[in-house]
Amino acid sequence: MLFHEVNAKLDRLVGSFRRARFNSWIREMPRSKRIVTWVGYLLQGYAIYSLWVRSLAWPLMWPENQILLFVLAFPLYILGTGLMNWMLTSEFIRKSQLESDQLAARQIQRTLTPSEIDDVPGYGVETFYKPFRDVGGDYFDVIGLEGNRTLFAVADVSGKGMPAALLAANIQALVRSIAAGSADPLAMTAQINSHLCRYTPIDRFATAVFLVLNRETGELTYVNAGHNAPIVFASGSARFLQATGMPLGLFPEAAYMANTALLPLSGALLLFTDGLPDSISAENAEARLCAALADDSVKTMPTLKSLVDPHFNEDDVTILLVKRFANVAKRGAPVVKRSANEASTAALV
Repeated sequence: MLFHEVNAKLDRLVGSFRRARFNSWIREMPRSKRIVTWVGYLLQGYAIYSLWVRSLAWPLMWPENQILLFVLAFPLYILGTGLMNWMLTSEFIRKSQLESDQLAARQIQRTLTPSEIDDVPGYGVETFYKPFRDVGGDYFDVIGLEGNRTLFAVADVSGKGMPAALLAANIQALVRSIAAGSADPLAMTAQINSHLCRYTPIDRFATAVFLVLNRETGELTYVNAGHNAPIVFASGSARFLQATGMPLGLFPEAAYMANTALLPLSGALLLFTDGLPDSISAENAEARLCAALADDSVKTMPTLKSLVDPHFNEDDVTILLVKRFANVAKRGAPVVKRSANEASTAALV
């Protein structure tokens, strides 16, 4: 534990040193702007150097007239300063526009993730979402269906930032559209995979779990497309719902299989993205998740959230927790609103 913390602090110090390099303030510029900025930087340095050695071509003393030297060197310094200021101002405007776009994207993404979960009779549903950057590539949803059924969907898009967020929004739209007609997990997975293979770049893919719960019987029908295995925990034992197919968007002809499981009375179902186990500072992250699920109280979600170690957190974190009540007396947990850096909702019935 101590060894990992020391390594994490050293990594942050090295990263800070690298970011503090004198050229780090221009390395994100387009290449043409970097060249112009470096020209301005060199002109400034050359002008200062010339005035220091009293020559434009040291070791030759030229020009011998020091007034002429000043007249030639000073405009060079002004020209270099002007070029640098021009490029830096242009870069500042570009980044300001980018930050404005990111703010708008963050606000839009908040409207796509459910801020409140609809009642699921006989079950308690709690969610937690914390993007690693301003916008994230994780997606989760809880959709009520006909016939006393509920669809739970969790997806994790490859990459981070704006590209991942756009693809996650695309998956959200597809899930909502398909669920409005037929929410069969197998058909949904096949349609979304076909769509992503056709309309997204070949280096972009997503892992996902689509799970339909029969609220009367507790039966789960699911398809796991290369995602972290959801955990069904009951009576002190855990069952992992392993992958039943490839991640979405890789192969148009990929085959998927639907499996079933049972969420018994007093049992718990945990769906999550890989940001959760990767953020746990322990070798056996699954054991710690199962230990948290063993607590049959309202503290399960706070315990799961406490497992996220900021020193190890380098990805979006999504948690979807479903508990089946042994009786209907367990009611009334409050809905927790989302905050700026994390989204957390709870709906207990």
